[in-house]
Amino acid sequence: MIKEKTNIAVFISGRGTNLKALILRSNKNSCNYKIAFVVSNKKNAAGLKIAKKNKILTKIISKQFLKAEQKKLAKILINKNIQFICLAGFMKILSPYFLNFFKNKVINIHPSLLPKYKGLNTHHRALKAKEKFSGCTIHYVSKKLDSGKIIAKKKVKILKKDTIKKLEKRVLKEENKLYPIVLEKLIMS
Repeated sequence: MIKEKTNIAVFISGRGTNLKALILRSNKNSCNYKIAFVVSNKKNAAGLKIAKKNKILTKIISKQFLKAEQKKLAKILINKNIQFICLAGFMKILSPYFLNFFKNKVINIHPSLLPKYKGLNTHHRALKAKEKFSGCTIHYVSKKLDSGKIIAKKKVKILKKDTIKKLEKRVLKEENKLYPIVLEKLIMS
């Protein structure tokens, strides 16, 4: 008997490379999750095209994302039996009010080795500080920005000839590998 796959929502703001990686993994029979819903705070995020191409329901939230809208979205996600929310380049901070609907069920992937370089411009800051390594971190989302319990990390060596773009590309490649694997392990536990 095949076990039913766990429903996942992915929140995006941009190109959707991590969304695509999660979808590709979910299409495998052996995978224990499926992407059932995609939420974006930008109506023309490229990731929405990826979701539509894969026949995944989408929702665009307002810039303000006030309490009434948060409650409405939470109800939709609960009705769709969403078990985990994956933030994948989602450039909006979720309020404690919204997070309370999904305690320990919201995870994020961040392009640095947390706790270093929380927030934006991580690659620029790592290069400016002459770090030897950068990488990515998957963590639970908490009330404080990029401060939730760390689930997994992947180191990426910073090369002498690295630019922000080159480093970003290599870190993103590792993000795309790590996120689907970690999500599957979280669902199994």
